[in-house]
Amino acid sequence: MRRAAPDVAAPTPLRGAGPHDGPASRGRLVALVLFILVLVVAVGGSVVHLPYAVMSPGAAIDTLGDRVSRGARTPILTVAGAKTYPTDGALRFTTVSVSGGPGYPVDLWKVLGAWVDPAQDVLPVDEVFDPRATSQQVEEENAIEMKGSQQEATAVALRAAGYGVPTSIVVARVLDTSKAKGLLRAGDRLVRVGGVAATSAEAVRGALQRVRPGASVPVDVTRAGRPVTVTVQTIEGSGGRTALGVLLGLDHDFPVTVTVSAGDVGGPSAGLMFALGIFDKITAGSLTGNHDIAGTGTIDDTGAVGPIGGIKQKLVGARASGADYFLAPAANCAQVIGNVPAGIEVYKVASFADARAAVEGIAKGQTASLPRC
Repeated sequence: MRRAAPDVAAPTPLRGAGPHDGPASRGRLVALVLFILVLVVAVGGSVVHLPYAVMSPGAAIDTLGDRVSRGARTPILTVAGAKTYPTDGALRFTTVSVSGGPGYPVDLWKVLGAWVDPAQDVLPVDEVFDPRATSQQVEEENAIEMKGSQQEATAVALRAAGYGVPTSIVVARVLDTSKAKGLLRAGDRLVRVGGVAATSAEAVRGALQRVRPGASVPVDVTRAGRPVTVTVQTIEGSGGRTALGVLLGLDHDFPVTVTVSAGDVGGPSAGLMFALGIFDKITAGSLTGNHDIAGTGTIDDTGAVGPIGGIKQKLVGARASGADYFLAPAANCAQVIGNVPAGIEVYKVASFADARAAVEGIAKGQTASLPRC
C-alpha cells in the first residue's frame, strides 16, 4: 500500500520575483518606495536653504534678577558708588530668536513650520539683515547697539533719580570715504566744529552747513583728556549736505558705575527696561508692587522710547515667562493690536516718564487711566 505524502509548506517566492507575487509582497514594495521618497524629501528639505529669516519668541529676562551661566549666578544689574535698595517683582526685557541671516541660513522645514505657527513670522532675509553684512559684522553691530542702549538707559535712570550726568558728543567711527582719516579718531570728544560749540549732534550738523562740501573746517576735540585741534576737509553727505564723514555718538560722565550683564543678547531694544531696572535699584521702595512686568523699547538720552521689531514674538515670550503686564512703545501699537496673548495687559509708552507712571500705576492697582494700544 502506498503511504500518503507528508504535508509540505509551499515554497516562499522571492521578493520581486515576477508578476505572480502575492499582495503582501507588493505591499512591502510600495512601502519601501514610499519610505525612500520620504527620506529623499526629508534630506532635500534640510539641505535646501531659503532666503528668509524666521522670527520666534525668545526669553523674557528679569533685569532685577540674576543670569545663570555654568552654575554661576551673576546679577543682571550691578550698581557701585550709590546706595541701592531691595527690589521685588520683575521688570523683564524681552527678546526675539531670529533664524536665518548671514552664515545661518534656514532650511525648508524651518520655514514651513514657521508659516503654520501664529507665534512666528517669516520675512525676506534682506528686510531683517543688511545683505552686504557678514555674520561677524551683524554680531558686532548688535553688540555696539546693546552697549549704547545700556549707556543711554543708565543716563536716563540716574537723571530721573536726581543725579547729574554730563554728556559729550564723540566720534563713534570714521568712515572710509572721510577726509578725516588719520586726523580724527573713534572716541574723540568734539568741543567745537567750525567755531561752533558741539553741544549736540544737531549743533555739529548745523555748523557744517555753513560751508560747502569740500571746504575745510577746524575741529577741536579732547583726546585722552588732552585738547587737540585739526583741520578737516568736508565731503558731500546724503542729500548733498556738508559732512565730516564720521558717525557721531554720545559719551557720558557717570557719577555712578552701573554694570549690565545680559549675556549674548544684542541690539538696542532692551534700553527701556534697563532704565526702569536701574531706577528701581537706586530709589527707595518697590517700583513694581511685586508685579511681573515685561516690556520693550529703545531709549535715547532724552528718555524718548522708540519702536522695535518683533513685537508679536515679544508679547508671546513675555506671557510665557509669567508676565501679567507689558509696556509697548507707542509707535508699535499698530503691531500690538490683534497680537496680545490672553492674560496679559498692554500699556503704551512714549517716554521713560510714561513707563515709570505705568509701572507705578500697576503697583498701586490704578491702571484705568493708563493709555493702551
